[in-house]
Parts: sequence; C-alpha cells; structure tokens
Amino acid sequence: MDSILVKGNGPLQGVIPIAGAKNACLTLMPATLLSEEPLTLTNAPRLSDIRTMTQLLESLGVEVSALQAGKVITMSSHGQISPVADYEIVRKMRASNLVLGPLLARFGHAVVSLPGGCAIGARPMDIHIDALAALGAEIELRDGYLHAKVAGGRLQGGVHEMRFASVGATENFLMAAVLAKGTSVLKNAAREPEIVDLADCLRKMGAQISGDGSPTIEIQGVDRLHGATHPVVTDRIELGTYMLAPAICGGEVECLGGKISLLAAFCEKLDEAGISVTETERGLKVARKNGRVKAVNVVTEPFPGFPTDLQAQMMALLCTAEGTSVLEEKIFENRFMHAPELMRMGAKIEVQGGHATVHGVERLKGAPVMATDLRASVSLILAGLAAEGETVVSRVYHLDRGYERVEEKLLACGAHIERIQGN
Repeated sequence: MDSILVKGNGPLQGVIPIAGAKNACLTLMPATLLSEEPLTLTNAPRLSDIRTMTQLLESLGVEVSALQAGKVITMSSHGQISPVADYEIVRKMRASNLVLGPLLARFGHAVVSLPGGCAIGARPMDIHIDALAALGAEIELRDGYLHAKVAGGRLQGGVHEMRFASVGATENFLMAAVLAKGTSVLKNAAREPEIVDLADCLRKMGAQISGDGSPTIEIQGVDRLHGATHPVVTDRIELGTYMLAPAICGGEVECLGGKISLLAAFCEKLDEAGISVTETERGLKVARKNGRVKAVNVVTEPFPGFPTDLQAQMMALLCTAEGTSVLEEKIFENRFMHAPELMRMGAKIEVQGGHATVHGVERLKGAPVMATDLRASVSLILAGLAAEGETVVSRVYHLDRGYERVEEKLLACGAHIERIQGN
C-alpha cells in the first residue's frame, strides 16, 4: 500500500492548475443513461473514483471512451442497458447511487445496491427514496438492494420538499424529473455549483430546468433527451485545498481556474485568519498577509456556507494559528477522525461530539500518520508541509479518489513530497 513522504521546508512559490470537479463529474456521468445519444465531458479529472464510475456504467452496458489522457470522456447508452447496479462495484463509492434516478426515468425500473464510500457518517438513502417517491417511484429495500419501479413505466411530475438540502438527492431528483410527465418542483434543494453544472448539462441535452442554484428548482418534463458536450466545472474543494498550502507554509501560490464565487464563505474565513486571496486573470493568488495565522471559528454548512469537505484541511491550518479555534461540523457526524492523527504531530485538539476545539501551537512535528478518509488524507499532507522533520502519511488510496497528481502539483511549487510505493 502506497504512502506519501512529506518534509517541511518552508514557503511555497508557483502555480497550481485546478482540475475539473470530482463530485460534478461523478454526477454528470450517470446523466448519459438518460439518452441514447452520446454525452461527452471535457475537463474531466483523472481519479480513481472516475474509474470506478466508469466501471459501474460499463457494467450497465454503457460504452465509455477516455480521450486526451483521460481528460475527455465520451459515453453512449444506445445499446442494451441493464437496470441492475451490482454491489461489488457500488460498494466502492457513495456516488454510485446516482444511477438510480436516471435508470428509473428512462427505463421505469432499477435495482441498485446500497452504496459504500468513506466512513464519515450514515448519509442515509431515505432522502433519495422520498424524493423519487414524489415522482411516483415505488422503492423497497431487499437484501441490501433498492428495488425500484414505476407504475405505468413513466415517472409523473410532483412536488417535494426535502427535510435536508441533500446534494445527492437533489441530483437524483433532477435526473429523474427531466423525463417525467408534467411539472416537478423540488423545495429545499441543494444549491452547490455542482447542481448548477448538472442542470447546465441537462439543458444542453434538451431538459427544461429553472431555479437551479436556488432553494426551489422547477423541471418541465420532456419526452426525450439528446446528446451533448459539456465541460466539468472547476473543483472547488481541490481549489480550497491548494489555497491552504501557502496559508500553512507561507509563500504565494496562484490556483489556475479558481474563482472566489465558488468558495465565498471559505475565502471570508481565510481573510479573517490573515490570508490574502486575490482574483487574477488566470485564477486566485493566495498568500499570508503578515506573520502568524490567526485563530477563527468555523461552522460547516450547505452551500453557500463553509464546505464540510474543507473542514479537515482548515483544521490543519488552525493547528498552528495564534489563539484558539472552534470547528463545528453540522453536515456529517464522525468527521473528526483526522484530529487524533494531527495530535500525533503535536496539535492540541479536543473533540466533543460535533465540535472540535483547536489550541494553536508554534510548530507541528513530523510523525507517521494514517489517512482515514479522502479529505483527512490531504489535511495530513498539508500539516506535514509545515511540520518540522518528516511526515509519512499511510493509506493514501483515499487521496487518489479525489486529488489528481497531488505530489506533482506541490513539487512544482517547491514542496518536498514523494510517493513511496507499497508492496
């Protein structure tokens, strides 16, 4: 199993290109099931999760071709499509459940295994089931599989208000409703940029959608969709992660493709902590304003609030801040598993339920640590960049699910980082 060796060596300087969004791409790929005509995605990230979604779609009968070193993905669902998503593939990744809505919309039935993924909370499927039921789907759980069907073979427009603004359930509802008969309305919908990106792609395919990016989305169902070509939106979580690198280490880094609008709440917290973020023609330039970073309090919230997927990385920054910070995790339970690993590096952190109190120290010290999930893995790398001595991060297969060529990008800015090949 591979590991990452990081040596703290001072300020970073350079540019980092930001890839297309993993979460957006994983949502866009199942949309190919909605049409017989090809769907082509450009600016696709080259990640293990994308390969897993490719395997899942191919197991359903979708033809998938990766072009230009994997940055362009062309998919076609014109052949015989199976409505069964098997456990052996679905268990590897939470986003696999996003085939449920498209399969129901186009074929009127589906059998999808309960998904797997990172151990950061239950992320229950009942929100998805309730949303699809509002469109006339009948879904029951048997032997670890969701068995879904539609009376009459076609979903019907409906109105549904979610109890929580779930990104995945919003995406499943959107993809199901575009082929439903009549008008559908989703209230308390998620507002993330990935939702808007999906809606943009579906409109290119012929869907009639309005209100995306707001709490209420309206969809007028159409009889069929056609093919399209669509660029994947910039990965705002990768963007935020690399913005924290010069914040932690010092120096100045320009993140190509970045926009403040993707991370407004996050940028406000960086400013409060003493980090300068400036928009350029190419992206965002990030540097410390002066001296030591200042402690700030953080509460994770659905977009446009502070992203839960940047909480672990922000904690790494605050470990060496001046003063005491409190981080409140309101999206997922059990998402402070990186705290004990940071404490191995000398951080002073107290965790109580959904709150973590971080008392800043002058300097972290390198240590062997273990990644517990995707975002935790990169938070430990960031901490290692600013620590004295060497840090070895093990179980970095988590990292490869969501970060494209992390060692290469940091090396280009002067970091001392290398991958150690496992057995």
